[in-house]
Amino acid sequence: MTKTAPSDRNTAARETILARVREALRTPAPPPHLKSAASAPAATNGLPQLAVLPEEAARPWLPDGGDTPAARLGILTENLGKLRALVYPVPDMTAAADLVGTLARERDWRQVAWHDHPLVAALRHGIPCGTLEVGPAAFDKSALEACDAGITACEALVAQTGSILVSSATCGGRALSILPHVHVVVATLDQIVATLGDALHHVRERHAGRLPSMLSFITGPSRTGDIERILVLGAHGPKELVVILVG
Repeated sequence: MTKTAPSDRNTAARETILARVREALRTPAPPPHLKSAASAPAATNGLPQLAVLPEEAARPWLPDGGDTPAARLGILTENLGKLRALVYPVPDMTAAADLVGTLARERDWRQVAWHDHPLVAALRHGIPCGTLEVGPAAFDKSALEACDAGITACEALVAQTGSILVSSATCGGRALSILPHVHVVVATLDQIVATLGDALHHVRERHAGRLPSMLSFITGPSRTGDIERILVLGAHGPKELVVILVG
């Protein structure tokens, strides 16, 4: 009985794999995110080549972000609900300030952190407890972590994914949106955009091409499913995300 050496078996297996790769390369196929091979640019060998595709090429395969303000609002609200975020629509800033005061009293908040922004400043008179201002300079990490809630503005709300885009300009850094137990975001309806790309475009326009030093997409409260695939909220950040929509 003749035995095959391990090196011969490895060589045969390698040749089988390479033969399959060569066969696959001989068969033209469109990239998976394009609907037809005709949409892909052709290389000199007649096969589709890798290229940076226009944004429109990926849109049919991404979640819908809505074509009208009403549609975007509906999709955003639905996605935030799925992510277990709390959404409070209010007619004006006076109602928003009253809402913050009600939340603070009902939840017995003792200290609320905030970052100086026109939308946030309009809410401060409704806070019935102590406040802590957080700016770009050094701050007391322990004091911020002890706060019951942190209030920030945002750059944009993304209907497509239910995400909130914050920046150093709207919250002074990441700490204010991470360390307090509850993150309260105040935004206006005209800040709702359809897609993630639209949100970044919106930031570039608002800041005249000079992006803030920090940009972060927040999608629902902090969560993890590492332990036996059981969803746990508040594992690495706020346990609750509250969105106040003004307008």
